[in-house]
Amino acid sequence: MKAISQNAYGGPEVLHEVELDRPSPGPSEVLVRVRAAGMNPTDWKHRQFDGFLHRLPLVLGWDVSGVVEAVGIGVTLHKVGDEVFGMLPYPHGVGSFAEFVVAPARALVRKPKNVDHVQAGAIPLAALTAWQVLVDAAKLQPGQRVLIHAAAGGVGHFAVQIAKELGAYVIGTASAPKHALLRELGADELIDYRTEDFTEIAPVDLVLDTLGGDTALRSLNTLKPGGQLISLAPPMLPKDLLDRAAALGVRADPLLVEADQEGMRAIGDLVTAGKLKPVIEATFPLDQAAKGHERGDTGRVTGKVVLTVP
Repeated sequence: MKAISQNAYGGPEVLHEVELDRPSPGPSEVLVRVRAAGMNPTDWKHRQFDGFLHRLPLVLGWDVSGVVEAVGIGVTLHKVGDEVFGMLPYPHGVGSFAEFVVAPARALVRKPKNVDHVQAGAIPLAALTAWQVLVDAAKLQPGQRVLIHAAAGGVGHFAVQIAKELGAYVIGTASAPKHALLRELGADELIDYRTEDFTEIAPVDLVLDTLGGDTALRSLNTLKPGGQLISLAPPMLPKDLLDRAAALGVRADPLLVEADQEGMRAIGDLVTAGKLKPVIEATFPLDQAAKGHERGDTGRVTGKVVLTVP
């Protein structure tokens, strides 16, 4: 099979197409013929640095949408020919930037019929991250106020839609040209981070921080007493942030996305109901994965970039 691999860390130029043996599914696993694979900031970062995986050569990719090609012993959830989508277990289940990938059967769910593989491939990791922040970690309630940083990004644009579906009042930070899109997705209030100070908003119950650094530290000032900041970057929160949160009487917690069949089913239901849709900035064929990484390195992607597999 063809796959996109790297033998060194660095810029997009380290990526190259290789021929690898097609994997075989083991017990409780399925082999998926990949049709599309979403690209995420964690892909750009693991291309550049030795993150969680500690191995080279490396085939990146956690998002997958495709067709079940074979099933391993004990699999009853899926059968050959099923269209499925999901997130490979993060971080060590990586490898969807290829023509075929093996996944635990219960990491995948049926692809909603009202979206194609490109749309489905854009959804899993980013939407599952947003779901786990808002539903599992924060237990967001109707009427609560949530501030979502980088609201037009991969996680952000899904978080806007999910938070709105949960009945929250949604505030997003994004550059002004992206405000119209975010209003369509359900945002109630928007802040142009280039010209406005987000700390001047009325207090919120939850901050979803995708940026870290000074943005995370300043965001603590927007929280109501007892409020919560959940950060996606970096995985370990700095001591000054934790100390400041304690002094203000609020919480600050990191979150890493996990494979979650229940969450994926809920996301699939929202997609089927037309209440969750991906925004796709660009698609690239598998052999042009480096171009997708170049787009991601700009830090300005609206929604998602997706690799397609002929």
